[in-house]
Amino acid sequence: MERNPLGPAARGPAAGGDVRTGAGQPGCAGSAARSSGSPPAWAAPLTGFLTELTWAGAHALTYVSGIRAERLDPGAGHTAGTPVLLVHGLNDNRSVFMVMRRKLRRSGFASACCWNYSPLSGDIPRLAVDLGRHIGRIRAQTGHERVHVVGHSLGGLIARYHVQRQGGDRTIESLVTLGTPHQGTALALMMPTRLGRQLRPGSSIMRELSEPAPGCRTAITAVYSDADQVVLPTASGRCDHPDLATRNVLVRGVGHLSLPVHPAVHGAVTAALRAYPAAIHRYDADAACSPSALPRRAGERRHHTAGMAA
Repeated sequence: MERNPLGPAARGPAAGGDVRTGAGQPGCAGSAARSSGSPPAWAAPLTGFLTELTWAGAHALTYVSGIRAERLDPGAGHTAGTPVLLVHGLNDNRSVFMVMRRKLRRSGFASACCWNYSPLSGDIPRLAVDLGRHIGRIRAQTGHERVHVVGHSLGGLIARYHVQRQGGDRTIESLVTLGTPHQGTALALMMPTRLGRQLRPGSSIMRELSEPAPGCRTAITAVYSDADQVVLPTASGRCDHPDLATRNVLVRGVGHLSLPVHPAVHGAVTAALRAYPAAIHRYDADAACSPSALPRRAGERRHHTAGMAA
């Protein structure tokens, strides 16, 4: 069996499951639900719904402030660490990352910036090309060879397509997706546009992303929720591919719009951005990371999802 290029540090204590946040105490999955002091079963879904409703209203008020494209300060990029590019979802803009960007900067990611795009300008492959061009501008302005990308919803799928199909793994250090329909969403069946058809389960884009991807050097963390109203079924938010170094993180009771502002998601994003670069850099950046090129050790797999209750 092939070795996960992220090494044992990227693995949770139980193999084959998810990293879970907001689901009980560490190492005691489900124990909180059985304790006498735990809230009733309906409390978490209700809290998630109210949070989603509140954030949707707040986001509607801040949406206008995010229409204008953001300009990156090249001076900050040279002194800060690896740039973090935030990519919004369908019919949205950079305002959805207002809270996350501030928290990332407080966590030491000083060069966190956003990219605005219009879904009307093309389909997923074209938008992925535009993303690659924007990353090129960031690299030129900051002097960094590689960037981190955090994509919400469609933004995560655009970034993954760029990584797998357009050579974006050469410039994207790690990719974190939030509520991204990696396997499509049934909701897209009601979207008659070209982009909507590409988001359907079994579409040509989904088939492309399921094709072999040997040599991919970008670590991918997929954060998904069991209460996502847009990614249907919710398990489609997982990124499962035998050639990719992936990690799936399940958050419970968090709505689709609330993912970029939820504290548990912020923790998962920060942990992913801090954990992956050191592990990836153990390998020659110019060497192909195909399964045959990686060292082998019995009992380890290159594709791995960790399981932990947090």
